[in-house]
Amino acid sequence: MLETHKSTSAVKTTFTVEEVAQHNKPGDLWIIIDAKVYDVSKFVNLHPGGAGVLLAKNVAGKDATEAFFGLHRHEVLLKPQYARLQIGTVHGQEEIIKPLAPGQPSPVPYAEPAWLNPGFHSPYYNDKHRDFQRAVRKFFEEVVYPDAVRHEEDGKRISQEVVDKLCEMNIPAMRIGPGKHLKGRTLMGGIITPEEFDHFHELIINFEVGRLGTRGYVDGLLAGEVIGLPPVLNFGSPELQAKVVPEVLSGKKFICLAISEAFAGSDVGGLQTYAERDGDEWVITGTKKWITNGTFADYFTVACRSDHGTPPDTQNGYVVILVPRQDAISTKSIKTAYSSTAGTSYVTFDGARAPVANTLGKVGNGMQVVLSNFNHERWMIVCTSLSAQRRIVEECLKWTTQRVAFGKPLHAQPVVRARLANMIARVEAGQNWLEFVTYQMNNMSYQEQSDKIAGTIGLLKQYITRTGRETAEDATLLFGGRGITASGMGKLIENYHRTSPYDAILGGSEDVLGDLGVRQAIKKMPKDIRL
Repeated sequence: MLETHKSTSAVKTTFTVEEVAQHNKPGDLWIIIDAKVYDVSKFVNLHPGGAGVLLAKNVAGKDATEAFFGLHRHEVLLKPQYARLQIGTVHGQEEIIKPLAPGQPSPVPYAEPAWLNPGFHSPYYNDKHRDFQRAVRKFFEEVVYPDAVRHEEDGKRISQEVVDKLCEMNIPAMRIGPGKHLKGRTLMGGIITPEEFDHFHELIINFEVGRLGTRGYVDGLLAGEVIGLPPVLNFGSPELQAKVVPEVLSGKKFICLAISEAFAGSDVGGLQTYAERDGDEWVITGTKKWITNGTFADYFTVACRSDHGTPPDTQNGYVVILVPRQDAISTKSIKTAYSSTAGTSYVTFDGARAPVANTLGKVGNGMQVVLSNFNHERWMIVCTSLSAQRRIVEECLKWTTQRVAFGKPLHAQPVVRARLANMIARVEAGQNWLEFVTYQMNNMSYQEQSDKIAGTIGLLKQYITRTGRETAEDATLLFGGRGITASGMGKLIENYHRTSPYDAILGGSEDVLGDLGVRQAIKKMPKDIRL
């Protein structure tokens, strides 16, 4: 023993490598991991991988750093039950592998959008955006991520405590985008004003949501509000807005968008849920399926037929109504590849009633309300999907650096580098296209966006979701068996591979949106142009 020093929790001791080597047998077993000495004498029989791993000749009494990081994520060492096994440090050595400070961007190449890297420049972001990103990242790491991990596993909805903190920062309000609903609000503790807030700030929030790596919780993080409240803001009466918007944006009530049906998914014109007038009320009958946050929603923004025509009059026969939860509405959780924390549900309206005053827009113009909402929803899906894909690229760059196979790091293999090259190219191309579209959104009205970039957003979503599945396949192959294991080294890969197909379906299926983009381009083809 050379010296002792006090920490905030215990007396720590400094040892030489030779001293550690003397403790190499059952009942007296120490190991070194990244310059720290751990006494695993009592833990050895509790080791999930068996005692033999710790008693191996290259581990017992030795520096087991390489062996540890070949099997475990760094976060394991930070868990209290394992951190308390540390008894000291190695004399003359310094810890190399340290967790990033809260809010700190990753130093791994391509782990972050280029504008976050030191020395890089962007025409889209300024220092205010950078300050905002750091604050949002820190908030999500400290407040949201622990809740996300817990509920991705147990399937319960987002904790009300987290909802309250999100609303205190006005993050749900900001996820709806710039607009009158932000007036008078303090955003992220005052880092920016409502007048300064733009779609790039919103993109930043969506990126931090997407990089959580808990895909079911990403939708459970009040995604229903992001798509269900805008029709109220844009088409509801002032009286309806005055009641509903404060309830929802304060986290006291939850809302969802109820459009999709078993009879009509991407075919919005095929809806069969029917609304009929009965005096000053609507009576709604029908079913909705795959409704995000439906299991815990208090309000349902429902698209209905309002005519008796067969086939339905898609131009004049639709209406959108805000329907409050009641006994005539039942919701049933749908078991999917996602965690049930997303609140994905089957909703039955069995003569549910809503005041005629809850009509959003004009009767007969329901399709306009529905379609006007799609651009922002699809753009939001692109943001979170691309962020999740970039997180996978980061995981793969880390893994191929630390994983040793055939005596060399994985990235020594040309085929591995080729896969990494394709993954990087996909996210960088997607990032640049997304930022271009976001810039247009900042400089166009809602109506201009529908006319000029609805097709572009559809094509962008198709590109991001297709490349996401390609990246999921590449990542799974790079991680091998760990890539199909729901815990441990490849847990984010497994989660992403299992859930990335969702992005191709949500907000309009991939093929439908690709076709939309081409049809809109054909509409704008000049009539006087020939080869």
